[in-house]
Amino acid sequence: MNTAPTFAVVGHPNKGKSSVVATLSQNDAIAIALEPGTTRHRHQYPLTVDGRVLYTLVDTPGFQRPRRVLEWLRAHSLSASDRAETVAAFVQQHRDDPRFHDECELLSPLTEGAGIIYVVDGSVPYSAEHEAEMTILRWTGQPSLALINSIGGDDYSDTWQAALGQFFQVVRKFDAVRATFEQHLTLLNAFGQLEPAWEAPLREAVGHLSARRQQQQQHAAALIATALVEMMAWREQKTLTESQLAESSRDALIEQLRNRWFDHQRRREQRLRTAVEQLYQHHHLQRQETELHWHSGDDLFSEDSRQLWGVSRGYLTTAGFGAGAIGGAGLDALTLGTSLGTGALVGGLIGAAGSYFYGDKLQFPALRLGPLGRGLKTASFGPVQDRQFGYVVLGRAVHHWFEVSNRNHAGRDQLRLTGTDRHWLEQLDRPSRQSIQRVFERCRKQQTLDSAAVQNLTAAIGAAMSIYSNWRLNPP
Repeated sequence: MNTAPTFAVVGHPNKGKSSVVATLSQNDAIAIALEPGTTRHRHQYPLTVDGRVLYTLVDTPGFQRPRRVLEWLRAHSLSASDRAETVAAFVQQHRDDPRFHDECELLSPLTEGAGIIYVVDGSVPYSAEHEAEMTILRWTGQPSLALINSIGGDDYSDTWQAALGQFFQVVRKFDAVRATFEQHLTLLNAFGQLEPAWEAPLREAVGHLSARRQQQQQHAAALIATALVEMMAWREQKTLTESQLAESSRDALIEQLRNRWFDHQRRREQRLRTAVEQLYQHHHLQRQETELHWHSGDDLFSEDSRQLWGVSRGYLTTAGFGAGAIGGAGLDALTLGTSLGTGALVGGLIGAAGSYFYGDKLQFPALRLGPLGRGLKTASFGPVQDRQFGYVVLGRAVHHWFEVSNRNHAGRDQLRLTGTDRHWLEQLDRPSRQSIQRVFERCRKQQTLDSAAVQNLTAAIGAAMSIYSNWRLNPP
């Protein structure tokens, strides 16, 4: 079995080391602050997939007295052959010396065999302090890679490239806060070229991370499908006696059940978002968002969300035809095929007409009363009748998934959930449109869903997620 490599992230204080660790370990719990000295002790952060450690990142304090350390090393080294041992001797001798606490914490993992990730701020000039740091790191003899992580507005990256190239085997520009998943994998492949023993485990790490990425998207699609079915079919119910029903005004009962129904939909959407965030290891994410919202007074779905995420009447027409055709197929079955497909055609036309003529109207649940026996009655509100509601929820869910799945674990700004100005779902193929609409219609009519319908819905949502991701990453 290949041994998982360890990399120590080192450099000047407050130059993005912890951000690099958070990104490469996919851990958003790592403390990242603007003031120097946030990290005073080394901490290990393994990246684990399916219980297996792929590699470990070590977050370290920044250099404090690199020139003093280099003076000591030069004074105690006899030749180039003993430099690594001299660094180890420095750590051993000064481990309890408060003047060199940070340097000992930084160098200890290197003396234990960790590879080097040296992080510099490309927005500040190169200096003699940096050269002392790089010289010390070269003395350790460990495989090394340098990252230029520009924090400020100035750009000295060309100077840094020339200087770093003299000390490190690989030099890369790497925005720790905005690096993409693909850049993460590219960096792992670069590490694999530094040390033959790392090549196989890091190649496996890339494979495991890529496979998990696909599984996460499939799992997210299933989470969205489950939430959609529940939200579309949800009913709020209340059991009443004959006397209670007589004492309660119909309007008050409608208002009570309606508010409970709306509250459930809001909470269910929030649970979906939390589940997707946890799926991608974003456990500390803060969002700036607008919940599912209905206007006070008329209790209609927010027109802003409806305009952003609702689909066109043309889309509903093509999706509605397929959904209606399935219902009409039952007529063909009953007539043993003698209708020659007339049932499916009529059902499709009815479905398309219904989607076209009613797709732009707001249709919310109405109150229903039913007998339970022994003088009891049940009042129910739901399921949703608005044909656009499911698409609004779907659009918001896919948008949230995209933002979360492409968010860097070093990011500490609030996640802003805003809409789009063009409906990407129009690119979805007709079978997928029909799978989605078919489920929506069955939920609206309180019909039982079989496993095949849910699987088709999940697959269609997965296709929609891929379309939305491609549209966002490769805008026309």
